[in-house]
Amino acid sequence: QVQLVESGGGLVQPGGSLRLSCATSRRTFSTYAMGWFRQAPGEEREFVAAITSSFGLTRYADSVKGRFTISRDNAKNTVYLQMDSLKPEDTAVYYCAAGQALTTASTQWDYWGQGTQVTVSS
Repeated sequence: QVQLVESGGGLVQPGGSLRLSCATSRRTFSTYAMGWFRQAPGEEREFVAAITSSFGLTRYADSVKGRFTISRDNAKNTVYLQMDSLKPEDTAVYYCAAGQALTTASTQWDYWGQGTQVTVSS
């Protein structure tokens, strides 16, 4: 049973920062690529960022490139999403995912967390 536990969401003003965390087991962390997706009301789930289990290769959506940073802490079996210069359009439920490759297609990721709400508003 693969479990992904997200934390760190909340309310932030435009231009502010938040850091999301996703914790899992050592086996999952060392086996799978880890990614973040988001879903706004009435919208489809969209790719945000991902990182490989080996070498820490990363991939970002164009909409967050230069503002968001994905990283992983191998000692804590945790992946992070540092979100800076947040905009109202970043408001969504953010989901952690585990999968085989750095694909942007949500259907190709194997496991999902429960999601954490991020709201960017003044």
